[in-house]
Amino acid sequence: MSQRVLLFAKEIHIILHRLACQLLENHLDFSNTVLIGIQPRGIYLANRLTKLLKEDYKVKEVNLGSLDITFYRDDFRRGDKILEADITKIDFLVEKKKVVFIDDVLYTGRSIRAALTAIQSFGRPEEIELLTLIDRRFSRHLPIQPNYRGRQVDAINDEKVKVMWKENDGEDAVYLVSN
Repeated sequence: MSQRVLLFAKEIHIILHRLACQLLENHLDFSNTVLIGIQPRGIYLANRLTKLLKEDYKVKEVNLGSLDITFYRDDFRRGDKILEADITKIDFLVEKKKVVFIDDVLYTGRSIRAALTAIQSFGRPEEIELLTLIDRRFSRHLPIQPNYRGRQVDAINDEKVKVMWKENDGEDAVYLVSN
């Protein structure tokens, strides 16, 4: 197995600032917008962006939630692996709000399809957007595209994109791993 660095910590830092600025351009004061990190890995990106918006860009209030999609996935009962649910924490209304789903890697689009189904349990958003750090553009199974993307990556089928977060993995980096 070999791995190649796609993004170093400094590049991730720059991309996060760009993504935060793009969100700010489209949502201004976030009074009608909520951010929802898709569990398990999207929540690290969502937390980072929320922190940047509040501390560096002085947005007073940003509603941030986390959404577990485990039981909404179309492959839920297909494997032998016992699935464990993550925490869903949405302590605000999504009804008539602009929702921004945040995930680290957009691959086949199936996780986002599951998130679209799961969010309906919390109300009917006015609009849903997608922000992703890595967009694997040639791997889509569903017609889903991000509104905001950090980096587009062309990875072939046996290659994996591995996003590392300092909070969980001890470093900020993105690797392309091949078998």
